Amino acid sequence: MTRVAAVDCGTNSIRLLVADLDPATGAFTELDRRMTIVRLGQGVDRTGRLADEALERTFAACREFAEVIRELKAERVRFVATSASRDAENRADFVRGVVDILGVEPEVISGDQEAEFSFTGATKELSGRDDLARPFLVVDIGGGSTEFVVGEEHVRAARSVDVGCVRMTERHLVADGAVVDPPTPERIAAIREDVEAALDLAEETVPLEEARTLVGLAGSVTTVAAVALGLTEYDWTRIHHARISLEQVREITGKLLASTHEERAAIPVIHPGRVDVICAGALVLQAVMERVGAHEVVVSEHDILDGIAWSIA
Repeated sequence: MTRVAAVDCGTNSIRLLVADLDPATGAFTELDRRMTIVRLGQGVDRTGRLADEALERTFAACREFAEVIRELKAERVRFVATSASRDAENRADFVRGVVDILGVEPEVISGDQEAEFSFTGATKELSGRDDLARPFLVVDIGGGSTEFVVGEEHVRAARSVDVGCVRMTERHLVADGAVVDPPTPERIAAIREDVEAALDLAEETVPLEEARTLVGLAGSVTTVAAVALGLTEYDWTRIHHARISLEQVREITGKLLASTHEERAAIPVIHPGRVDVICAGALVLQAVMERVGAHEVVVSEHDILDGIAWSIA
């Protein structure tokens, strides 16, 4: 067994996984998994730069993670940074700060690499199941981008497109510095237009229509699942591998889009850092399901973070 630490720094959140892994047998023992909403991608779509306050929130989380990694004596560490830092002109400041705190350089990976990690993390446990038809379509709805990956045991085709819950919220649901609650039909339509255009791009590379099982990853999907399951507190064991129907997704998305910030904040399974962006995230999920003709989505709590960990081992 190899003890590894994987860090996934995305547009909205930064996450840590420390685990013992054996690539020969597929054995996996999770020691610590945690997530902090840092909104690293704050304003990136508009300014092209990482905001100073966003960098400081991220570095504070890195200092917390560094302590956990030291306490658990991880042998190898890999830090992967995704959409926001890939887009930012001042990403050198981000890299320098991470190196100073964690002693490893963040790898600002491409969308295709991101897709590979997501697929591995999401499907490693599913590969032996007879109740799920192949090929899988793994959809990872992040803050700044969404990854589409089709494959059976391995990736066959992948594409990353620039629609995510933070990017769509900042682009279409913000007026005078505040999120519009509830959004107008025109703003909702503008998000749908962007998502449909992104799906057209994805289809140029990924045969979406060939997918037989849709696997959904990341916070927007798991949050919609938690609401669909009627949970009063977030319970990943109930959410992991839950199967949520298109009808449920449509119903929840409609209710979220009709709600105010206060109403969403009162839903206990919505993390405070997702209250403003869950409307756009749910809308992306619904649009994806409708485009590919998926009657349900299989929700996975294992995703790019787990794929990064396996890549180290």
